[in-house]
Amino acid sequence: MSTYVYGITRASQQMPDTIEGIGEPPLPVRTVRAGELVALVSDAPAELKAKRRDLLAHQRVVIQAQASGPVLPMRFGGVSPDDEAVGAVLSEHHDAYVERLTALTGRDEYNVKANHDEDAVLYAVLAADPELRARHLANRASGGGTHEEKLAFGELVARAVSERERTDAELIERTLAPLAEGVRRGPEGTGWLANYSFLVDRERREEFLAAVRGLHEQHEHLQIQATGPLPPYSFAEAG
Repeated sequence: MSTYVYGITRASQQMPDTIEGIGEPPLPVRTVRAGELVALVSDAPAELKAKRRDLLAHQRVVIQAQASGPVLPMRFGGVSPDDEAVGAVLSEHHDAYVERLTALTGRDEYNVKANHDEDAVLYAVLAADPELRARHLANRASGGGTHEEKLAFGELVARAVSERERTDAELIERTLAPLAEGVRRGPEGTGWLANYSFLVDRERREEFLAAVRGLHEQHEHLQIQATGPLPPYSFAEAG
């Protein structure tokens, strides 16, 4: 039977006596050891699908293991032919995994996403550009302007908002990166002007979250949400 992999941690780390994994009924989690490392695994269900129940079960295994020390979490769906193959991978990359676990000790991932409040960002771009503001006032004074004037104005506003998205994403990274041990950019085209994952030392957690709140308080056109603490999925690999 194939082996499902949840994550990797140190063999010396204390684990709960029983951990339930994915599957219906939940499959028991066991460990595969190689040197200083263990992989958290279970049998793989015959039919593996990204159902909400199993996604949550995968996350729960990682969080339970992380309660007593760092874990290199695997993304959902990691299947190996058998336990022996898992052990071979642990042995092959042993030193690199130990190094990453050391780098993740005492740290959690926080995902920060941001978008614009449409009315507030329109006010912001008009306030920052005297020429654009003058055109806006002139169009209003003439009853909105001609169709061509409206189109031209709309294009200028869209360009200004796009530029503000870029500069605001840079502002968020520039403000929060010094408070984190690592930064990863999320995939583009997700509907957010900024999508970052930060690796944050637990001793700096409150300072980091205060900085997130401060970004919104100082820039009201920014809508920002921070999710965490999370297992460090974005930082399981170096670089």
